[in-house]
Amino acid sequence: MVKITFQQVAGQKPEKEKDGDKAEILIPCQHEELVLPLRSKRSPLSGLCCLTFGLVVFMSALVLASIYVYRYYFIPQQDPEDNLFHCRVLYEDSIYAPLRGRQELEENVGIYLKDNYEQISVPVPHFGGSDPADIIHDFHRGLTAYHDITLDKCYVIELNTTIVMPPRNLWELLINVKRGTYLPQTYLIHEEMVVTGRVRNMRQLGAFIYRLCKGKETYRLKRRGSHRRIDKREARNCHSIRHFENTFVVETAICEGA
Repeated sequence: MVKITFQQVAGQKPEKEKDGDKAEILIPCQHEELVLPLRSKRSPLSGLCCLTFGLVVFMSALVLASIYVYRYYFIPQQDPEDNLFHCRVLYEDSIYAPLRGRQELEENVGIYLKDNYEQISVPVPHFGGSDPADIIHDFHRGLTAYHDITLDKCYVIELNTTIVMPPRNLWELLINVKRGTYLPQTYLIHEEMVVTGRVRNMRQLGAFIYRLCKGKETYRLKRRGSHRRIDKREARNCHSIRHFENTFVVETAICEGA
């Protein structure tokens, strides 16, 4: 290593030297080797992790793209004229099957995919024993409203997603069986509800239920045990609505009092 020192130029006033006043340059000699810092070797495990992560991201994007293509290209999209259905279904009531045999239920269904709700209109049944009704299943609010036309009263309860098909699924079902045709023969299930109190603030129910129940007495409901049967005394205070929004028919019994 060669050391070069710059001395003070002649004629300049000498000053007291301080430590570090001299400028020094160190030049490596030819016989000395420059030592460069070594790069740390990359672990093969980190490369494998990066590759795995990349594959996971790629596969996720591929699955999402496939779902999008299937939904929007292979499944027919809803036209404004294809959201209304007139449906009839044949079903059997396990209790009265030996006496009445197969029964028929008719209803009109409106499915609104953009607003995420369903509206069902059940006319006066041919066999009796059930009230005509208008029903709204609002999936955005998570509420179901029954307008019992015979009583001219509204009843509101939390949406039961185990019974009610989402709008997209129900729409695809009705598209597949064609409008105005019979659904495959099915069965009847029962659910029982009891009135718990009056609804005062109608606005909190959302625009669709508000429009259905505006100006009508509106009550909240809660579900009772599904295995409990209504006795004769209770039956006088109960009204039933038969409807379907799935592959089976539901009889909803709405009872006054506890």
